[in-house]
Amino acid sequence: MTAGMRIPRRAESNGATTAGAERRAEPRVLVDLEVDYKSEENYLFAYITDISATGIFIRTTTPEPPGTQLNLRFDDDDAGDRFELEGEVIWVNAYRPGAPDNLHPGMGVRFIGIDGATKTRLLDLVRRIAYLT
Repeated sequence: MTAGMRIPRRAESNGATTAGAERRAEPRVLVDLEVDYKSEENYLFAYITDISATGIFIRTTTPEPPGTQLNLRFDDDDAGDRFELEGEVIWVNAYRPGAPDNLHPGMGVRFIGIDGATKTRLLDLVRRIAYLT
C-alpha cells in the first residue's frame, strides 16, 4: 500500500460505517435516577445516567471491577414501578481526579436473567423518558 492511501470503510446496510456502528441492541436514553446496588459486602447508592432495556450506566467514583455481579434496585416514580434486577459490570471508566477527559467515571452494567415482562417494563420506561426529552 502506498503511504498516505486510505482504506475506505465498508458501509453497512443502514448507511452507517463499520467503524462507527452502534454496538447496542436497544435504544439508550439519558436519565437521572437513583439506584441502590449491592455486591457481596458492599451496599452503595449512586445515579443511573443512561438506561436501555438491556443495561444502565452508573455514575460513581468507585466502580466495581468488570465481571462483578450486582443486585440493583431503582424506582420509576412516574409509573409507581420498582425494579429489582441482577446485573453484571461489563466495562468501567475509572475515576482519575484532575484528568480533563474523565468527565463521566462509572460503570456499564448489563442486566442478566430478566424475563419478558420485566424487559417490557424497562422498554416502557425508556420510551416514556425518550418521549419526554
